[in-house]
Amino acid sequence: MSTQSTYPLEPEASQLQPETPKAPGHQRRHTLPANEFRCLTPEDAASVFEIEREAFISVLGICPLYLEEIKHFLTLCPELSMGWFQEGRLVAFIIGSLWDQERLTQESMTLHRPGGHTAHLRALAVHHTFRGQGKGSILMWRFLHHLGRQPAVRRAVLMCEDALVPFYQKFGFRLVGPCAITLGSLTFNELQRSMWDHASRRRNSGS
Repeated sequence: MSTQSTYPLEPEASQLQPETPKAPGHQRRHTLPANEFRCLTPEDAASVFEIEREAFISVLGICPLYLEEIKHFLTLCPELSMGWFQEGRLVAFIIGSLWDQERLTQESMTLHRPGGHTAHLRALAVHHTFRGQGKGSILMWRFLHHLGRQPAVRRAVLMCEDALVPFYQKFGFRLVGPCAITLGSLTFNELQRSMWDHASRRRNSGS
């Protein structure tokens, strides 16, 4: 489930430029990277929840994951998450887990199935001060590339509201029908995407 802007991604936008190195002789200072993409850890849970709470409650009135649940999944499967940090500050994130059935069920909301081959994308959110800049798109492309490097992952699946279906279709997700998961009176769509194309490109590149 996700909430964020739906601005299209220009191809070159995902190529972030490295910082210009300091000239020799300048005083060296320890600085945080301007942009860093990495898997999240339980220590990031509070920052994740701060963004998620504002993003989801403002739109849906609920959170897909609360603080203890975030810590739980980031402990069990941190490799299925990604955060975008700017100068050490979390500005956007994705949290996922593994699932082992063809479709999502209510049970999939709380479980991580280590033997599964489907990455369940549980939440994607962007900090409110950074929305409208295409950051959700850039992060999604990065995350899909990351998933494509994990041999166990054959599919990605997510649930979203009607308004976000076109956004996810731009990343190769296809609508498979109504999702079996409901949250109170809220209903969702289920979308799936094969990861075989990423795996094929990885094999052909030799990486």
